[in-house]
Amino acid sequence: MFDKILLPIDLDEESSWHKALPVAELLAADYGAELNVLAVIPTFNMSVVGSYFPQGYEKQAMADAKERLKELLEAKCTRDGVKVKGHVAHGTIYQEIIQVADDLSCDLIVISSHRPELKDYLLGPNAARVVRHAGQSVFVVRN
Repeated sequence: MFDKILLPIDLDEESSWHKALPVAELLAADYGAELNVLAVIPTFNMSVVGSYFPQGYEKQAMADAKERLKELLEAKCTRDGVKVKGHVAHGTIYQEIIQVADDLSCDLIVISSHRPELKDYLLGPNAARVVRHAGQSVFVVRN
């Protein structure tokens, strides 16, 4: 039923993968699917904000994220027989999740939703946008 699964995570927020990663691994094992784990480095929405960061910040942030993601996957992906690939993107979080899911031909997105606050109502803003706009099935894991 599923051939490729995408799990977007926030490397700085354990709650984004603590429960969702085991679920994604289990689904990948059950369906013989490839598990793709994505970390997104957010872009600056206003150029004035970006001007306060040193030149080349994005390249260094991407390199650091790739290394941190590799370490996380080596430490936490323990299910035998599951092919796991790490990916890092840079941009608007929900847009990058949807774009990478499309580019990789994923047929399922597993995403964690933080505990909702009144302003978020049911889902975090990025998870809600992914649920609304993704062309793939989306499995939301609650913490």
